[in-house]
Amino acid sequence: MPSQQALVRRPGPRLAEGLVTHIDRRPVDPALALRQWETYVQVLRDHGWQTTEVAPADDCPDAVFVEDTLVMFRNVALLARPGAGSRRPEVPAARAAAEALGCSVNEIRAPGTLDGGDVLKVGDTVYVGRGGRTNAEGIRQLRAAFEPLGARVVAVPVSRVLHLKSAVTALPDGTVIGYPPLVDDPALFPRFLPVPEESGAHVVLLGGGRLLMADGAPKSAELLAGLGYQPVLVDIGEFEKLEGCVTCLSVRLRELYA
Repeated sequence: MPSQQALVRRPGPRLAEGLVTHIDRRPVDPALALRQWETYVQVLRDHGWQTTEVAPADDCPDAVFVEDTLVMFRNVALLARPGAGSRRPEVPAARAAAEALGCSVNEIRAPGTLDGGDVLKVGDTVYVGRGGRTNAEGIRQLRAAFEPLGARVVAVPVSRVLHLKSAVTALPDGTVIGYPPLVDDPALFPRFLPVPEESGAHVVLLGGGRLLMADGAPKSAELLAGLGYQPVLVDIGEFEKLEGCVTCLSVRLRELYA
């Protein structure tokens, strides 16, 4: 059976210093953020996911956004090389966690840069955002790592948000959803569904038609419920102040087999 494993990393003491690029900085409440993170992790567990905590990287304010440290395809973990140099010390502990779960490990090497948040998988298609954090050489290396495994890698421009998955994610049927003002070119996706709120574009597929979403997008949740999905809402407001979303806070490993 496919796995339901997720890597997570507890927010560190410097969270409030996290990088912001496309939004204005707002104060972050670390205690509230920790409670929100604990609720997020519990929701994963309540829906059948086994969570593994990646070792802390307390000197790295953005380390809680563990998705940026690696990308999974099949059983291969491709270790990122974040476009922000200050985030690169986050990666070694993610490597250790992936190896402990039995993943095969590859890595992006200089001069390539790649953030995991720039990678959206839809079946065997792997969309990679070319923007401020992921460069052409990083995309070339990802293509070399994943195409032999059966992936079709499609590079897409990202200029209006931090990462590709800040703009779009995908439903279980493969439809890409996004908030149109933040999507460079919706026509690049074979099936695109606009949603009415920015955070409504971010879903984590929990299984069985259940979609983990931020609670700040009620109109989008209503739209998706009307399509037969079951939104599961969480408050991640403190992380949204740092350009985070529901996808950023975990790495889902769906294709590890016992």
